[in-house]
Amino acid sequence: MSALRGLLLKESFHILRDRRTLVVVLLLPVLQVILFGYAIRTDVDNVRLAIVDPAPDDATVALRNRFTATTTFRLVAVISRASELGALFERDEAQGAVVLEPGFAEHLGRGLPTEVLLVTDATEPNTGSLVEAYATAVIQSYAREAGAGRPAVSIVPTSVRMRFNPTRESSNLFVPGLMAFVLTIISSLMTAISLTREKETGTLEALLVSPLRPWQIIVGKVAPYLVIGLISVIGVVIEARLVFHVPLRGSVWLLIGEGLLFILVSLSLGILISARTSSQRVAMMGALVGTMLPTMLLSGFIFPVESMPQWLRMISSIVPARYFVTVARGIMLKGVGLTYLWRETLVLFAMAAVLLMLSTRSFRARLE
Repeated sequence: MSALRGLLLKESFHILRDRRTLVVVLLLPVLQVILFGYAIRTDVDNVRLAIVDPAPDDATVALRNRFTATTTFRLVAVISRASELGALFERDEAQGAVVLEPGFAEHLGRGLPTEVLLVTDATEPNTGSLVEAYATAVIQSYAREAGAGRPAVSIVPTSVRMRFNPTRESSNLFVPGLMAFVLTIISSLMTAISLTREKETGTLEALLVSPLRPWQIIVGKVAPYLVIGLISVIGVVIEARLVFHVPLRGSVWLLIGEGLLFILVSLSLGILISARTSSQRVAMMGALVGTMLPTMLLSGFIFPVESMPQWLRMISSIVPARYFVTVARGIMLKGVGLTYLWRETLVLFAMAAVLLMLSTRSFRARLE
């Protein structure tokens, strides 16, 4: 018992002496509760909605106002031709669309059925189903009032079309996001722990007597993880196709290239964390808080970003996985290329450049 008591006192002393470890240990539960409490939402808000209104009249304007009066929908475009919807969905500017027929008010006034078509982006099956349910409820509520007591379904029948994932397979939602999660573990977490372990054992300082510069040391240390990440990207793509039957409608080479870019960003984060920490314990917790939790909760991997509070959406804009998840789903499910994904690619390039610069400077200062 005395030996156990001594071990407990020694470990407690180490934790209290390491202020960074103590701060992380105390703040981690608070951050987890905040992130999980605000990010885990089953409801859907701020859905990006487009309306196709080829011949606007009083009835179509009234129906459009019904959608904009709710917090569920956010009107992003009113267009005159349904052929313009494809570009809106591929650029991820719209999550749903309502297609109205010409002569909408005239048909309602004469008691004739006028069909409304709902088009939803099913790359997120749960969100697509909720958008369908909410939009149908808005349309039927309007039809009951406009129909003067007649059955709303007979006046405004609604048909639904699910784009990109018509079977609503949940694997089509999760597998592209899992790619970001797996690459984050391999790149950020393992790099941070590995470099911190070498600092603790003293093997990293031995390189100071060599003619290598700090950036050369970094390249030599992280290059193997870049290769491992590349192999992981290829493995995940093969598993997605053969095991889960996730479609790959876009360029596989573009997907691999975007994966390498995301790995570079994650490696830079891992180097930065290792340069700013002094022990493996702190590095592991820092990587958990700084990379893994945001990847799971704030990237849109599981929970839609649109349903989060405004301040949390702003934080998610600096999470690299948010952009990679959009790219992976766009290439695999929508079949789009750089024409529609150049913004996300440019953001990842900028993040890689900034993080590489910061991590190299921090690493150099640490070695000095």
